[in-house]
Amino acid sequence: MSRVVHFEIHAENPARASQFYSTVFGWVIQKMGDLDYWLVTTGPDAQAGINGGLFPRRGPMPSDPNPISAFVCSIDVDNIDLAMGQVITAGGTIVVPKRAFPGVGWSAYGKDTEGNIFGLSQNDPNAR
Repeated sequence: MSRVVHFEIHAENPARASQFYSTVFGWVIQKMGDLDYWLVTTGPDAQAGINGGLFPRRGPMPSDPNPISAFVCSIDVDNIDLAMGQVITAGGTIVVPKRAFPGVGWSAYGKDTEGNIFGLSQNDPNAR
């Protein structure tokens, strides 16, 4: 069974959003190398919960129609290519193609039959 393993916060201003979530929840937010991506640690590994990421919003802004202005949950899959095919077969679409996060794995975004965005995540330390 596949589980939600990661969330992402889309932000107009990542520095401002990082400050907000650090202040409100005590989350530790650190930039991931040279990528325009920040890792969000919500608590210690021994505590139940998931960690996530934060990055600049792409596409429409919240004032525009159909923005991504929410948390996107990512679901752990064994094979991202197979999972993307299953999304399409089930009537969904792939809205952000597979991309590598070097040393971590692969990520893609899908849209379900109701228009909801979700992430697909495959662990792969060899991703490049």
